[in-house]
Amino acid sequence: MKRRVVITGVGVISPVGNDAQTFWNSLLEGKSGIGRITAFDASDYPTQIAGEVKDFNPEAYMDKKEIRRTDRFVQFALAATKMAMEDAKLEITAENAERVGVYIGSGIGGLATWEEQHQVLMEKGPRRVSPFFIPMMIANMASGAVSIQYGAKGPTSSAITACATGTNAIGDAFRLIQHGHADAMITGGAEATIRPMAFAGFCSAKAMSTRNDEPEKASRPFDIDRDGFVMGEGAGVLILEELEHAKKRGATILAEVIGYGMSADAYHITAPSPEGQARCMKNALRDAGIEPTEVDYINAHGTSTDQGDISETQAIKSVFGDHAYKLAVSSTKSMTGHMLGATGGVEAIASAFALRDQILPPTINLENPDPQCDLDYVPNQARKADVNVAMSNSFGFGGHNATIVLKRFEA
Repeated sequence: MKRRVVITGVGVISPVGNDAQTFWNSLLEGKSGIGRITAFDASDYPTQIAGEVKDFNPEAYMDKKEIRRTDRFVQFALAATKMAMEDAKLEITAENAERVGVYIGSGIGGLATWEEQHQVLMEKGPRRVSPFFIPMMIANMASGAVSIQYGAKGPTSSAITACATGTNAIGDAFRLIQHGHADAMITGGAEATIRPMAFAGFCSAKAMSTRNDEPEKASRPFDIDRDGFVMGEGAGVLILEELEHAKKRGATILAEVIGYGMSADAYHITAPSPEGQARCMKNALRDAGIEPTEVDYINAHGTSTDQGDISETQAIKSVFGDHAYKLAVSSTKSMTGHMLGATGGVEAIASAFALRDQILPPTINLENPDPQCDLDYVPNQARKADVNVAMSNSFGFGGHNATIVLKRFEA
């Protein structure tokens, strides 16, 4: 008998707010977090806009010594975890430490650290490279730092599956609790890649929007005038618990996780496959034990790329048939930008809030729908709705697909 798994706490660092409720309020208001890049001089780049995290003060979450020894993505993860732990009112003690694990992913890891230390190597030689270079840079260090900070001694790992990372991390954490390997998991994703190297690579691939004069309108999923994704950054962390464990300590339950699916396109390193994405969603529905007609809302991968948005639309039609035109689909990336490895975490939280508040976040900037994208994408304004089951999709380079299914909690 698989154990039931619920969400009892959440924490967010994002371009539209540095706590979960501000993030959610911004989404419902249709507020864009996209602007001109301030992190570095982007004047020579075709893309000069991004969804930067604003007013982030790491000293609110860790001491100065620790700040010097951690990359920005780890700082985001620690901050989001602190908020999620406080929200869940979960305490890790000597008695329960071995039953609480951490599973926080990052698609790229410490890119800023890599760039900075490479410059040191080139200018000052190998002896001047920081001894903290490797532990600051490696992508599993968000999980490691959180485990150390809170004394969580249970199953601890990290997903690295490009843009599917956050959703894979949540799904894997869900499995660990389901099958009795842990009673609680700290899970999600963190990313901080608004850096020269990342922008140079994505610009060379012509993957990002160049609508530099209208940053807030640049991320426009499913719109005929979309011209690429907009990079974001931040972290989304959730506390997952086995149901009886949560009830026993009187936790407030936000939503229930009922299904998880994965698949591989086995097709192309960057181009999407509707067939692979459809298999992923079918796997998640099968795991949840529900019919396609029971899904009310999909938080889409919806990156605002030409082929990506068409592919996901085709995949949804393949899985849901006539019901595809009855359910609601929206892309919160229209407001946050694409937070890469963190996106699955923040979008799972948005989906859980939609279940809690019975309201759907919009897809902003959807002014001229692409004829090939003809579903209900909740254009431009949030909408009240009866939402009992929500699905969240994340699809990554390499053909990695991940989907989770959440349900409004019923005792």
